[in-house]
Amino acid sequence: MSQIDRREFLRACGAGITASALALKVPYVFARNRTTLRVMGTHVTLQEPLRLRAMKELGINIEYTPMGSAAVLQKAAADPSSFDLYEQWSDSINILWQAGAIQPIEIDRLTYWKEINALTKVGRLTPSANIGAGDAPNKILYVQSDGSLGSSESKRISFLPYVHNVDSFGYNTNFIAKGKAYETESWGWLLDESSKGKTGIVNAPTIGIFDLALAAQANGLVSFQNIGNMTIQEIDKLFTVLLEKKRGGHFSGFWTSVPQSVQFMLDKRVHIQSMFSPGVSACRGQGVPVVYASPKEGYRAWHGVMCLSALTKDHVKDAAYDYMNWWLSGFPGAFIARQGYYISNPERSRPLMSSAEWDYWYEGKAAKTSLRGTDGNIIINEGEIRDGGSYIKRFSNIAVWNTVMENYDYSLDRWYELLNA
Repeated sequence: MSQIDRREFLRACGAGITASALALKVPYVFARNRTTLRVMGTHVTLQEPLRLRAMKELGINIEYTPMGSAAVLQKAAADPSSFDLYEQWSDSINILWQAGAIQPIEIDRLTYWKEINALTKVGRLTPSANIGAGDAPNKILYVQSDGSLGSSESKRISFLPYVHNVDSFGYNTNFIAKGKAYETESWGWLLDESSKGKTGIVNAPTIGIFDLALAAQANGLVSFQNIGNMTIQEIDKLFTVLLEKKRGGHFSGFWTSVPQSVQFMLDKRVHIQSMFSPGVSACRGQGVPVVYASPKEGYRAWHGVMCLSALTKDHVKDAAYDYMNWWLSGFPGAFIARQGYYISNPERSRPLMSSAEWDYWYEGKAAKTSLRGTDGNIIINEGEIRDGGSYIKRFSNIAVWNTVMENYDYSLDRWYELLNA
């Protein structure tokens, strides 16, 4: 065989081997590329930069369906075929679990489970921290042997712990004088007569009711034996107060999404309202001086949950686990820190944040430089200190967690009565 013939022969063999190898890989690559993961949730976490990054790194197609808090919960509970993964807050877990809309998550398939901190697993970051009333996430995390949810450890969980924060209300300092964190700022401000006609509330029955209950209690209008699990009599007393306020024109609107809450502030429709951290950041980025209050009564806390639809299976289920693990892999935690949210394994995100960002968002230290939000706008000026301070300080002052109470159905009826009054 001549040298030329030999080279041609080897080249042909090499091409054949390569083609054979590709033939073995193609079905897998083809299947992965065609896998579509449908994620239903709210605007809080379903953000386009995250979707694009996840698709690039995981090699799958991801569809986001963001809706308002109440709408997404209603849709998911009624139709588990409408999503593969669900993202919202821990107060939705009991409803979804009881409806049979979600399935257990296997801890053994979670790459970063051992890195998840104590907040989710035991209910608080430090032994001295206040756990808070209502559904602390550890109470509904583990799937028990009888199929119920509880705090006793097991190999299966109802949700992936990831994003979390403490919420309160935001107020525009062009109209309301800046208060002192944990000293003068109070939930009672939401029902103060000075903000009549300029007060907004989140339209989510398992969230807004606690903002208003904390406000009524702070003003001495109603008292609760357990604010995380109100009796029917207590609910009635609360709504007697709220209906009178509503009919008197106190509330200027009930918002259903973060963008809507931002618009309320931009339009000066409200001076004070229930707010989530991304809304506060967005307002600041557009020049509206919104302070996120640190109420002396304590925060309303929430924990993000990522859940598997009861109908998710096979290669889509594999993709869902890939996506869940991706969320705790570092980049997403650093991204959402820039809108004021925390991640369950923060140390993995720390290297992807500047020291100025970490010190401001997690340590509660003064910003060493101006900091940008997720939209690229400067939202923190040099020298500013985060409202409420450090991660540990903020989560040591919890009044109540977002919760589905035993009398949820009754409170829901009263809530819609309030909206329609």
